Amino acid sequence: MSQNNNPTNGQIESYTPPKVWTKDKENGGKFSSINSPTAGVRHDKVLPVGDASLQLYSLNTPNGVKVNILLEELAELGIKEAAYNAYLIDISKGDQFGSGFVAINPNSKIPALVDHSNSEAGEPIAIFESGAILMYLAEKFGKFIPMQQGKARVECLSWLMWQMGSAPFLGGGFGHFYAYAPEPMEYPINRYTMEVKRQLDVLDRHLKDHAYMGGDEESDYNIADMIIWAWYGQLALGKLYEAAEFLQVDEYPHLQRWAKTIAERPAVKRAVDLVLEPIT
Repeated sequence: MSQNNNPTNGQIESYTPPKVWTKDKENGGKFSSINSPTAGVRHDKVLPVGDASLQLYSLNTPNGVKVNILLEELAELGIKEAAYNAYLIDISKGDQFGSGFVAINPNSKIPALVDHSNSEAGEPIAIFESGAILMYLAEKFGKFIPMQQGKARVECLSWLMWQMGSAPFLGGGFGHFYAYAPEPMEYPINRYTMEVKRQLDVLDRHLKDHAYMGGDEESDYNIADMIIWAWYGQLALGKLYEAAEFLQVDEYPHLQRWAKTIAERPAVKRAVDLVLEPIT
């Protein structure tokens, strides 16, 4: 059972879940105005389409920054076919529930990408979920992913999937209850803090013997580093939730070294501060 502080008597008020859950009141917190138990379109909104083949619809949260990094790294290599237009999906205003965005991502989460250069039957290809977008782009251009079957590719994809499975405990778990919940609650904060610190320890132990997630050479830098850095690198550098002291991120020296190295890459610097054009 979850518990809440009762400000009137200083006691812990127990909560007993009903037999059937119903949304009969707002749940509070930063995103309460857009939370809903149903999916789908809430309003009509046509998405803009620019001149480039790749159209990115996103927000500069950690999930969005992942794709920004790869697109900017491809630009750093001078790959003209990877040119893109980037548009802002303001999740606080519900842009993700517009008809145009839901059409390319039925889950209404950023980021989403549309590729107009590789159409099937005349239809552009829409990709959602950050991991899928990174794999699609890396394989499309043959960069930042080991293309041959073997150990290097397996390790890249394993760490990619590690991030996809682990980060919800960081963002939706720790981040929500530490920074966004309507009031601090000891049990969920302790629960998710413990898990996040375990994850940081996983990374620190791995990076003790690896310069990058997949090896020691510059050529080993790949989408696993990008996708993990967007969450855990920024967390280690004190960029998320104002939680660096609380989590004692300086206790992870190998993670710190890796995070700082990637943060200095020109493409990563541009990606973090990417200008996204508002949709109108």
